[in-house]
Amino acid sequence: MNTFADGMATMHPASFAMVMATGIVSIGCELLGLPAVAWALLAANVLFYVTLWILTAGRVAWHRDRFLADFAHHGRAVGFFTTVAATCVLGSQILLVAGSWRVAAAFWVAGIVLWAVVTYTVFTTLTISAQKPSLADGINGGWLLPVVAAQSVVVLGCQLANGMGSSAPLALFFCLAMWLGAGMLYIWIISLIFYRYTFFVMSPSDLAPPYWINMGAVAISALAGTLLALAAPLSPLLQELLPFIKGLTLLFWATATWWIPMLIILGAWRHLYRRFPLRYDPLYWSAVFPLGMYAVCTFRLANMIDEPVLLIVPRVFLYVALAAWALAFTGLAGSLVNRS
Repeated sequence: MNTFADGMATMHPASFAMVMATGIVSIGCELLGLPAVAWALLAANVLFYVTLWILTAGRVAWHRDRFLADFAHHGRAVGFFTTVAATCVLGSQILLVAGSWRVAAAFWVAGIVLWAVVTYTVFTTLTISAQKPSLADGINGGWLLPVVAAQSVVVLGCQLANGMGSSAPLALFFCLAMWLGAGMLYIWIISLIFYRYTFFVMSPSDLAPPYWINMGAVAISALAGTLLALAAPLSPLLQELLPFIKGLTLLFWATATWWIPMLIILGAWRHLYRRFPLRYDPLYWSAVFPLGMYAVCTFRLANMIDEPVLLIVPRVFLYVALAAWALAFTGLAGSLVNRS
């Protein structure tokens, strides 16, 4: 019982990355012809989502001081953005796999509210905090979760637009503004991360799994762009901006593609050359999500630019993402058994 209480007390705000990872892999399975796997992952994801909110509520009730302290911690505070992304990714999963527009719309509204609360609570708290770490100690790939959260709102909103009738142009204007704002936020934050990469000494422990969000954040930005382009017939503004949207989307996808070899090389350096132990960490779900996201965004991009040869890529990455999901889930199950 004490072990369970300790686990709740130390629960990482980024724990909802498990829902993000499961949701995007399920969506990839639905798009690429594995509907049975998509449905199984949807069922599992609903359970994960409800369980994590129950644990979060318990943490607020019984460990409120530690919960509130996380908002002022530069390494943990950005993890709260996984609640936003998890809500919207699960909404997208419900829409695409289960076909439930109304439930997905409710998740979109909840995601927007969560995005506003988490964004301005976290950034205000970190800004006015009296004690701050150095850049090298304070920043990591998790700092791109605000980008992922905002773009997840865009992705779900664009997919819901078909059912909004006369309100679709307004909803899509909101999504366009969110897409552009989140894209600018990516540029700001990745500049700091790249500066940290190249001008500060990196140890194996510094290259934690959230660095895969370097790729995942820009991959979901590319996915959001493809869905804005797909929704252009519903909005005169998007129709006017369509060449710009497609060009910026291709830029996002190319950037995500550039990151993949770099992250693989750094992972090999960390685990093979420097022999950093590979053991389960809840943050590994933050590495699974970008793999699934790259598969889905490449599938959508190939259709947007009518380039069938690119469809080879998402099929490969989907199976890589499924394997990574299975490894992360096995690690989670093992850690729960060891605690009991």
